[in-house]
Amino acid sequence: MSVLLKQVQKELKEHSTPEAKAAALKFVPNAEKVYGIRTPVLNLLANKYKDGGFDLAKELWSSGAFEEKLLAAKLLNVICKKDPLLSLKLVAKFSKDISDWAVCDAMGMQSLKPVAKKIQKEIFDLSAKLIKSKNLWERRLSLVIIEVFTKDKSLHPEIMKRVKMLENDEEYYVKKAVVWIKRNFEKGR
Repeated sequence: MSVLLKQVQKELKEHSTPEAKAAALKFVPNAEKVYGIRTPVLNLLANKYKDGGFDLAKELWSSGAFEEKLLAAKLLNVICKKDPLLSLKLVAKFSKDISDWAVCDAMGMQSLKPVAKKIQKEIFDLSAKLIKSKNLWERRLSLVIIEVFTKDKSLHPEIMKRVKMLENDEEYYVKKAVVWIKRNFEKGR
């Protein structure tokens, strides 16, 4: 464990509150090892510790607490322009250890957003791989990482192919992602 990770963990403990922990457990009942940190604090910490780079993101992810994983996703958002393909590779690696919808959505919606257009093909390739996973969170992530492209009508046919592949998925959180993407299409009309 690096000195930097210890410092981040110390700050997480300092900023934790019983109210934030109760809220996290209410909205994300299967969250693991919850500190109890509000999102604005995580956003500030991602910017504060951006110099920790990809190594810190990996350490945070491996450490395994709910907010540490969220912070890893947010940190990738801040640093992904330095190496978009490494960021994508880390999202793919981290996807195997997602255990709840909040971390899944932070990873999918935030980690690659600043570079999404630049690595669009690679993101769609990862989506195609994840969609076939037995892991429900990887299947959900397969749609969440392409949600950013729902505003581009030229990509709707490709996105709809993926939606159709998961329309009959039996997992609640995958079904929710399907509904979410379809709703985005309806908004764009």
